[in-house]
Amino acid sequence: MQEGSAPHESAFVEFRRKVRNSELITLTVSQLLREIRFTGRLSVVIQNGTILKSGYEEGYFTRRDEHRLT
Repeated sequence: MQEGSAPHESAFVEFRRKVRNSELITLTVSQLLREIRFTGRLSVVIQNGTILKSGYEEGYFTRRDEHRLT
């Protein structure tokens, strides 16, 4: 095992935990999404730790589906 791999591995484990627990966006963005009642998909493309592209797709769920969830 390489000397610098332990910090790298622990960082990756932390990254996986955040993905699994849906902790990828900041509290501020999460609050904005709730405020505007956003329903859709957010996507982020990352390469070598840098965000290359981000976007959103509104209306991923229909109003009919929204009523079923409540």
